Amino acid sequence: MKTSARNKYFGTVLSVKNGMVNDEVEILLDSSSTRVTAIITSAASKSMTLKTGTQVVTIIKEEWIILVKDEEGYRFSSRNCFLGTVVSVKQLGASTEVHMRLLGGESLIAIVPPDAAKGLDIKTGDKMSAHFKAPMVLIGVKV
Repeated sequence: MKTSARNKYFGTVLSVKNGMVNDEVEILLDSSSTRVTAIITSAASKSMTLKTGTQVVTIIKEEWIILVKDEEGYRFSSRNCFLGTVVSVKQLGASTEVHMRLLGGESLIAIVPPDAAKGLDIKTGDKMSAHFKAPMVLIGVKV
C-alpha cells in the first residue's frame, strides 16, 4: 500500500466502544506495545466490521501532529501521546520536517511551521512528545 502520509502503522484492534454517532477504537501496533486510539463514525466501524482481533492499518498525517518539548507538568486532551527522540530536523521552505524515533521503536514524522520549530529549538537528540487527537487517526482494513 502506498499513501501520501508517512506515519503508517499496522496493528490489531484491542477494543471497539460503540457510541451513538462515533466509535472509539483502540489499536495495538504490531511493532511494539504502542497503542493508538481512533475515533471514527459508527457507520465506518460497521462497514469495516471492526471488532477485537481485526488487523488494521492506521495512518496519521504529518501535519496533524503537535510536538511538545518540556511539558512542565501539563496534561493534554489528546488521546494519543507518543514519546520519542528527535532523529533529524529538515527545513523544507514553508515547513519543517521533524523525524522522531518513538520509545516503541517506530518512526514518526511531524511537519511543523518553521517559527514553531525555531521557538521549540528542536535539535537532534531532543526528547519530545508527539500529540494527535483520536479523530485524526485514519483506519483501514484489507478487503
